[in-house]
Amino acid sequence: MQTILLKTSVIVFMVLCSNSYGQDEVKLWEDETKPFYKENDLKEYEKEAWNTQCVFNITEPTLTIYQAEGENTGKAVVIIPGGGYQLVALYHEGHDLAKALASEGITAAVLKYRLPNQKSSGQPHNVALADGRKALKIMHEKASVYGIDSDQIGVVGFSAGSHLATILSLWISDNTYENPDFSGLIYGVTLADGDLSWLEKSVYFRKLTPKEIEQNTLLNLVTSETPPAFLVHALDDTICKVEETTAYAEKLKEHEVLVETHIFSKGGHGFGLGKASDGTDQWVSLFTNWLKNNKF
Repeated sequence: MQTILLKTSVIVFMVLCSNSYGQDEVKLWEDETKPFYKENDLKEYEKEAWNTQCVFNITEPTLTIYQAEGENTGKAVVIIPGGGYQLVALYHEGHDLAKALASEGITAAVLKYRLPNQKSSGQPHNVALADGRKALKIMHEKASVYGIDSDQIGVVGFSAGSHLATILSLWISDNTYENPDFSGLIYGVTLADGDLSWLEKSVYFRKLTPKEIEQNTLLNLVTSETPPAFLVHALDDTICKVEETTAYAEKLKEHEVLVETHIFSKGGHGFGLGKASDGTDQWVSLFTNWLKNNKF
């Protein structure tokens, strides 16, 4: 009898733990044809890279939604982890932030997006964008379910994920549900230096056409209609230079778009939620306050 009670207690405990953040996982293209997809033999797997657990060979994108806890602010974010479009740092730049934001009354959804790969797509440069837009559309469609204000849904991206967040903000979709109302760019990639070779090597796998070069010269696409942005960077970041952030901030200011920028003296690249030792751990609470104190 005691054994049965013990087993029951363990099961109840596990169920409570699994639901402690009220998370729901959604397949982005369930019952739909995945756009820009071709059959392949890729197998998704996880392993440690850059001192954190990462996901590789993603061909089945998902959105994990963390419900707002306590007093619901009505705000929601789609979180886009980084990884250079080679992998997705799903945990320290995804789920960890989602839990932190949900605890502050902000609905947060972690996007596990497809990676550009010629094996799985004839148009690899379009797959992550399609997944990002679909994630925003899902959040709009589920707004009433999660108590979200439908005009207060944004994106937060890290590194390559911030590049995706930026193009979601600047490449305006005809479907308003696919456009963010604000963005958070953490050690962002806005191609401020105009170097497009990274895209040719990691996303397009070919030379860009003149039209694509124009489209990817992102700073030239900023207008007064560009969504407000919250920007974070470290001066000693050697992967994505701080000028990526400062140039974007200047462009937003030039067009009188709301922007808040935080530059830390140390932190390097890929610090996720940050560290107390260099002060980068302050950015999450600063971002939370920015969301709570502004109407987008």
